[in-house]
Amino acid sequence: MLRVLLGTILAVVLAGAAQAAARLETIELTSKLVPSPVKVSVLLPDGHSPDRKLPLLLLLHGGGGDNGFLARMQPAIEAAWAAKEFSPAVVVTPDVGRSLYMDFKDGSQKWETFIVTELVPELRRRYGLSAERNRTMVTGISMGGLGSLRLGFNHPEMFGGLAAMEPGIEPALRFEDVKMRNRFQRDDRFFRSIFGDPVDRAFWQKANPANMVIANKAAILKSGLAIYIEVGDIDMFKLDEGTEFLHRVMWDHGVPHEYRLVRNADHTGRTITARFRDGLRFLEREVLNPPGADPARDASKATIDRLRRSMGVPDDEPRPPFPSTEAPK
Repeated sequence: MLRVLLGTILAVVLAGAAQAAARLETIELTSKLVPSPVKVSVLLPDGHSPDRKLPLLLLLHGGGGDNGFLARMQPAIEAAWAAKEFSPAVVVTPDVGRSLYMDFKDGSQKWETFIVTELVPELRRRYGLSAERNRTMVTGISMGGLGSLRLGFNHPEMFGGLAAMEPGIEPALRFEDVKMRNRFQRDDRFFRSIFGDPVDRAFWQKANPANMVIANKAAILKSGLAIYIEVGDIDMFKLDEGTEFLHRVMWDHGVPHEYRLVRNADHTGRTITARFRDGLRFLEREVLNPPGADPARDASKATIDRLRRSMGVPDDEPRPPFPSTEAPK
């Protein structure tokens, strides 16, 4: 009995020590592109060393947040590592304020350019990270989900995958079609500070993720960018409407992605940790360790392809858009 008890205690101590071995640190970077210094939190997994060439995961904070977001998500990340749901990676959260991860219209702040041209290269140099795109990923929540989409869609040559949780996006392709119910947390003054005064409609449109999908479709498809979007079905900011809209745009334009509308989930609360780990599992499965050949699937598809062709349905017939959901008159 004593031996069993001592063994149990030792196992608990060792498990705690393994988790404690991950190290969270904060660095500061200076740049002419954005207000400096920029605080950046960095989570290094157990046993990190530059010669391991670990993957990089950018974890982007939401509106009103900062680089301290990484410390709040650290337990979920370490739990995913312990459960082997997500491979060891260096996880990084920069403090970008409420910038929407954008280059401002007036050029005063260039956050997207900073992240792509200065932050990521410096992280790779400083921590000895892999420079391969299939070992470079981005995820985030709310405004961070928007940033994940913006970085992934604009730079598919840099990122192997993105997981956008409850992204702060509007269900429209034109700024004038955005309803106040979908942007009440961002007043006119806020939009003018980023998109110009008055708001430059063309600039907003170019920076809108749904329009990015359409404009950058060829590059996204060529890269094989793995895309995961999700949102709760009772999101207090009505972001379920924007995320559903983006899903339909991607569907209509044939851009592969995984979409989850999470039942009884809001913008904050107890569902967030589990949903975040779902996103990590997606990145592990589709980017870091994609599945190999599936002979059973291939055999079934060959049979169905022959049936489809025998019925006169061509291989390249485009996917039809979603039909209207309005009741017939």
